[in-house]
Amino acid sequence: MATIGADRSLAQVSIFSHNLPLVRRLEAVGFRAWPAASVQYDGSWQVRLTAGHPSNRLNSIVPLDPSDHRDVEIRLEKARRKFEAYGRAAVVRQTPLASPVLIELLRAQNWTRFDDTVVMTCDLAEAELPDTLDHLPTHDVGRFVDANLAVDRAPPALKPALAEIISAIKPPSGLFMIENAADGPLATVLCVQDNDLAGIMSLSVSEARRREGLGIEILTSALRWARMRSARSAWLQVKLSNRPAIALYERLGFRDAYHYCYWQQEPR
Repeated sequence: MATIGADRSLAQVSIFSHNLPLVRRLEAVGFRAWPAASVQYDGSWQVRLTAGHPSNRLNSIVPLDPSDHRDVEIRLEKARRKFEAYGRAAVVRQTPLASPVLIELLRAQNWTRFDDTVVMTCDLAEAELPDTLDHLPTHDVGRFVDANLAVDRAPPALKPALAEIISAIKPPSGLFMIENAADGPLATVLCVQDNDLAGIMSLSVSEARRREGLGIEILTSALRWARMRSARSAWLQVKLSNRPAIALYERLGFRDAYHYCYWQQEPR
């Protein structure tokens, strides 16, 4: 992870961790925007598992109350065994909602921290969206999934799982694509509107066509669509190491809300 990302995280986590109601709401809409196949609770911990897709958002232990650290070692081992039954390494998602006691236990057990990420929000009423070519969303999930996998250069074998995830999203969703006959899919983004909040998911631009304005063009289309449907705020998640993407989002008015990361322990 780039040093600038680590410095940014350490400097700001103490500030943003105090706005726990916002964190709880964004975590909740994030779960609805990217639904796991199996969700189980242990106290305030959410154990999310999805056999067909490797996404950490779909396969992680998510603590949702900083004060919930009763029997933490026993519960962590119980959750780890659930992951083991799925043939996966256990993963813990650390947000400001995670108990410091749990995080100290992860360190003591030599878990590895990775994927430092920032959640950013934008006031859509105040956002000055650039005057770019507008794109309408498609309702064809299969076509969108094919385009997204092609742009990301992801294995085609992920198509059934990704299609199932997107089809399981309950809030209204906009599936946006930019493509042409010569080059095929060039950019994709999924926008999930959950009441007054619009989540930006899976924003991808073909590696060969980056720095041509396609990212801001498709993102602006999604934000316009959400604003027309009465969304008042937008949110998204981006790795701290992805400085070009963060710069793009900041240009549109996105600002840091809180940070999270993951911890992983290899299977025993």
